[in-house]
Amino acid sequence: MIESHKRTFVKTISWRLTGSGATFLIAFLLIGNIAVAGTIGMVQLVTNTILYYVHERLWNNIHWGRK
Repeated sequence: MIESHKRTFVKTISWRLTGSGATFLIAFLLIGNIAVAGTIGMVQLVTNTILYYVHERLWNNIHWGRK
């Protein structure tokens, strides 16, 4: 069974919102500056969204561990 691009995209967005929210909160708690925490969160959001999508699509082509 192979995932559609749409499913991978929706999973990517869902996971990134969760991860980026956590990154923003941690950065804000450590730094105490909402602007810097927001910048860190946005950079992480864009970078990791692209990396996660590519990672998921590559793994979709690996049949190891599937039944």
